[in-house]
Amino acid sequence: MLKVDNLSFGYNRVPLFKDISFRVEKGSLCGLFGPNGSGKTTLFKCCMGFLKYNSGSVSIDGCNVKRKKIEELAKLVAYVPQEHKPPFPYLVKEVVLMGRTPHMGGIFGISEDDKSKVKEAMEALEISHLADKPYNQLSGGQRQLVLIARAMAQETPLMLLDEPTSALDFCNQIRIWNILKKISTKGTTILACSHDPNHISWFCDDVIVMYRGSLVAKGNPKNVVSEQLLSTIFNDICSVGYMDRLMMVYPKNIPVGCPVVATNNGSS
Repeated sequence: MLKVDNLSFGYNRVPLFKDISFRVEKGSLCGLFGPNGSGKTTLFKCCMGFLKYNSGSVSIDGCNVKRKKIEELAKLVAYVPQEHKPPFPYLVKEVVLMGRTPHMGGIFGISEDDKSKVKEAMEALEISHLADKPYNQLSGGQRQLVLIARAMAQETPLMLLDEPTSALDFCNQIRIWNILKKISTKGTTILACSHDPNHISWFCDDVIVMYRGSLVAKGNPKNVVSEQLLSTIFNDICSVGYMDRLMMVYPKNIPVGCPVVATNNGSS
């Protein structure tokens, strides 16, 4: 579904990442993982054609991104940024409705199907009670839920989410990851950036790891998210173990209340 080949990008001739190549298969939930400054958000913007990369190629559902107009790409990929603050007090239902823009038919305006998709998306995220509230008066976490609902309403084969749960409490973090998992099982391909290695290992089918401008690992999180990898990118501050067969990343030198079976390579 998403194919990135030898992608390179830099600002003002200063390279940010070089020769990045990976595939995200149809219907999979793939995590994009790495420390701050490794180029994850910029990679998203290159994939959507927002930034002109220096070399390489990006294809979505077999279509070269550079050869597609913005309105065409809007039917292929939906994007959820880390944060979005609109200048006007749009209502929540209006923001979610914006996701239907690529499907609206000119003079025919908003169809019953558009309204239905908006309602379904808000119900799935449990934000129907916010429908008539101004979006710019919501909390950061609530705004993030609205943006995810907008992406769902857009009904694209690919969704890119940049830190979708960073502003949410723990309960909503887990709920959103479960929703993303459910969406992917229905055929939508999802690439979600996260700084939490536990979220990556618990919910994702695959993971892509970026570090210092390079892709340093990719594959099944249970094999990739190892203590060796985390020690490399986070300066030896993490341990990896298992608790009742659940992989767990936790800080080193912190007392653990429950027994955790430590591992040096991230595998059972």
